[in-house]
Amino acid sequence: MQDFTGQAGALYEGIRDLPIVSPHGHCDPAWFATDAPFANPASLLVVPDHYVFRMLYSQGVSLADLGVGVPGQGADPRAVFRLFAAHWHLFLGTPSRFWISYVLAQTLGIDTPLSAQTADAIYEQIADKLAQPAFRPRALFDQFGIEVLATTDGALDDLAHHQTIAASDWPGRVIPTFRPDGVLDPSDPEFLVNITHLGAITGEDIGTFDGYLTALRARRAMFKACGATATDHAIEVVHTQWLDAPDDVFQRVQQGTATPADAAAFYGHMLIEMAQMSVEDGLVMQIHGGSRRNTNAAVMAQYGRDKGADIPIAVDWVRGLDALLNRVGNTPGLTIILFTLDETTYARELAPMAGHWPCLRIGPPWWFHDSTAGIARYFDQVVETAGYHNLAGFNDDTRAFLSIPARHDMWRRGVALHLEQQVTRGVFDMTDARELAPLLATDLARGAYKVAT
Repeated sequence: MQDFTGQAGALYEGIRDLPIVSPHGHCDPAWFATDAPFANPASLLVVPDHYVFRMLYSQGVSLADLGVGVPGQGADPRAVFRLFAAHWHLFLGTPSRFWISYVLAQTLGIDTPLSAQTADAIYEQIADKLAQPAFRPRALFDQFGIEVLATTDGALDDLAHHQTIAASDWPGRVIPTFRPDGVLDPSDPEFLVNITHLGAITGEDIGTFDGYLTALRARRAMFKACGATATDHAIEVVHTQWLDAPDDVFQRVQQGTATPADAAAFYGHMLIEMAQMSVEDGLVMQIHGGSRRNTNAAVMAQYGRDKGADIPIAVDWVRGLDALLNRVGNTPGLTIILFTLDETTYARELAPMAGHWPCLRIGPPWWFHDSTAGIARYFDQVVETAGYHNLAGFNDDTRAFLSIPARHDMWRRGVALHLEQQVTRGVFDMTDARELAPLLATDLARGAYKVAT
């Protein structure tokens, strides 16, 4: 890892040890509810990390041999780790290499270089660490300096783990995020099953559109009672539209006579309904757009969803959000954070939009662009038009818990480099840079996600 000097070094030193604000991610709340030791190095570092197994799969490594999905459930974790270590060279040049190197050296205190020859010895060192109380989930949470960590939870989740955490004497703040796509999008094969479950757990009659909306409000209220401050919506094509008679489409959906156009129109309408509910209850709305999910049909059939085959596509944010923004975009108090995998939209669409609409904030570089170069490109494309205060700071968006400090460290290094360049260019001076650095490291995320204590 680069040792900074000069102005970038001074800026980095001022923010490197600030608390970690992690308001969007995919860690398992059960880790913190039970505080059980992590099972083994492979299940912690390899199996849940799609950045890792997608790279290995691209080079011909079997997902089953990596312990991924149902076919991989019987894989020997030592064999999985050996396979990962033998292919460690594949990650040169990628952010995964930085993150995992950081975890091994900084978090786990391992100074032996990872390779096929050292895999077993390193596996044993990690396993020994994981058996110690200092490496249980809650202890690591505290050691990492995490101020708040948000998980992402389906609309039908019972939130039992979050309730267990809240009822415990541990002060760590782990909050849910309301992700309702499965009960909003009729193109989901499980949509009818899901909304039936929605009606059952809320006691509402989802046979009518009004009853359906009431059930959704009840779930949002439940999430908010458990500490949630945000919702999250993952959409491939950004599309919103207002329906004058949504109940008519809803009835066709329930009767199985809806067309694909009906399904798209209904989902577009429901995104506006979600924004209107955010006006009512104050939950921040996140929209992750531009990812075509599960593009490898064979992997999807054998291993299931979210197995590394999600690919960026082009997005039209201006037309896609037109109906939503012209209905609620001027409403005080509403916050909508936009994430894109289509970097061409940063300067062309997102920065101008966030530089105008009061409700919009631009999320940090996401997924394939959460990297040293991606962070630099992001700042270069958005700041001149949107400024800094229309950004949402940083979130790590990870399932790999141990990588959280590494990801925030990469962002903070990127912040320091960007601000140094701005000072060198004469855009502003070091006094301004020192004020902006903690804003970008923590304070913008606290404000955008309403997680400040």
